[in-house]
Amino acid sequence: MVAGWTKHGDGKSLAPGEVVRPDERLSWPRMIGFGAQHVIAMFGATFVFPLVMGLSPNVAIMFSGVATIMFLLIVKGKIPSYLGTSASFVGGVLAIRAIHGGDTPAADAIVTGAILVVGLVLALVGVAIHFLGVQIINRIFPPVVTGAVVMLIGFGLAYVVADVYWPQDQWIALITMLVTFVIIVFFKGFIGRIGILLGLIIGFALSWAADRVFGDITAYNAATATVDTHPRVSFAAVAEAPWIGWPDTFLPDIRFSAVLLVLPAVIALVAENIGHVKAVGEMTGTNVNPYMGRAILGDGAATVVASTFGGSPTTTYAENIGVMAATRVYSTAAYYIAAVIAILFGLCPKFGALVAATPGGVLGGITVILYGMIGLLGAKIWIENQVDFSSPVNMVPVGAGIILAIGPVRQMIGSHFVLEGIALGTIVVVGGYHLLRAISGRPGTGPAARPSEGGTGREEASG
Repeated sequence: MVAGWTKHGDGKSLAPGEVVRPDERLSWPRMIGFGAQHVIAMFGATFVFPLVMGLSPNVAIMFSGVATIMFLLIVKGKIPSYLGTSASFVGGVLAIRAIHGGDTPAADAIVTGAILVVGLVLALVGVAIHFLGVQIINRIFPPVVTGAVVMLIGFGLAYVVADVYWPQDQWIALITMLVTFVIIVFFKGFIGRIGILLGLIIGFALSWAADRVFGDITAYNAATATVDTHPRVSFAAVAEAPWIGWPDTFLPDIRFSAVLLVLPAVIALVAENIGHVKAVGEMTGTNVNPYMGRAILGDGAATVVASTFGGSPTTTYAENIGVMAATRVYSTAAYYIAAVIAILFGLCPKFGALVAATPGGVLGGITVILYGMIGLLGAKIWIENQVDFSSPVNMVPVGAGIILAIGPVRQMIGSHFVLEGIALGTIVVVGGYHLLRAISGRPGTGPAARPSEGGTGREEASG
């Protein structure tokens, strides 16, 4: 269902163990709050990754809203998801810029042209999965692999907390984290379910107050990538930004040599989408397999549209999985609201500048919770599918892939191409699992089968 959501209960509260399903909603004022929370959750990474790739953050924010609406329509509202900027392209994009002139308009067009082709390939993969059946995905991505992909998506973002956000203000990060803990756990109603948003607002207010009481902080400054003395909260960019403005869009330039540098990202994107969809299915208790191909098609199509106008590549967003896990509200209504807000952000530079003014320390306290919850969803998939880690075919590639993601470890493929972090870990988990399974000659390495009557021990069952 895309529209016409059924009101859950009285629209105000959730009983213990209840969830708001994708085709349900709470009262509209509450749904607006949840939608805003999803925007806050995705905003940091969706804003930062375009900056790293040399693309416009405002275009990325606006088209993340467009992409999310496209995705929800393509999956018929069955898979709640927000599409933000993908980090899987960063290495390939930097390689393209190194070859084609750095941060220039011409290089920008070549970068988005390469991203557009990857989006087309991803969309075709989605179509193939939709018509060939999800069983092909279940063979490639059994529970041991999907759980690992979900886990490394969450834990693979730990370096962002450790290296970027937390060092900007350690005490504010710690206080924000603890305050968010208390709100989520202590308050059982609506307040608890928007704990992430409230924690961020409280952390923002505390940062502003700390500037007034203690003065500027001397710490790592993400804007300059150096340690210097600066205010925790600066509204200078907010004051300078106009209220309404169309972001800088441009047409792509497709070069085959550039496409080759980012094409491997398709592997990571397929696995990332499958991990997301599986995680949503686990959380909602629904069978989302029939929509797996549609989800991958939706992501690919959204990437094509975004890159056509100079936007960033998209992907289903890990941060928003964490928000759903914390709130137990999986309504797609919240995502439509979030998408509209994001489009308005893209068209309103002043709003974007205000959200971008969120101190890094605050984001550290929030994201450490979100990323951790995402990682543990992977463990939940393993537990519920009784994955047997006494088998080295399961343990070895999964353990290696997670460590590569957490590092993040960089693997130079050539002088101008590098795989690292989540992308490298995903490839090692998927490729390593199937390679070792083929070498070992085992029929399957998924959940451990219970010994049958008269049996002599444990046997491995197909994943």
